[in-house]
Amino acid sequence: MDEPQALAAFVALGQEHRLRALRALVTAGPDGMASGALAGAIGVSASTISFHLKELQQAGLIQSRREGRSILYSVAYPVLSGLIAFLMRDCCQGRPEVCAPALAALSNPRIPANTVDHA
Repeated sequence: MDEPQALAAFVALGQEHRLRALRALVTAGPDGMASGALAGAIGVSASTISFHLKELQQAGLIQSRREGRSILYSVAYPVLSGLIAFLMRDCCQGRPEVCAPALAALSNPRIPANTVDHA
């Protein structure tokens, strides 16, 4: 991922409903969710979620597919992984142990990131 792509992703995620939508889609996994279910999950109207999904899709963070009469949205995991890698690249001037808490939180999603020891 290059800097312009990362900036577009961060702009898209800089709004609370879009961040909540992406997190809900991460939780849903590769099967994704229909927009109506996603709207209900984050507490917004159908028209509002539609606008936010378009923004996330333009940033490349999510993708859609048609299943019958529904459009299902899911995370574009390679892009999200690329965004995380972009942030962590060249971590801590060659001292990877400083990044260990973040990596531990990524490898064990049951550990909330704010409870990992940063010592």
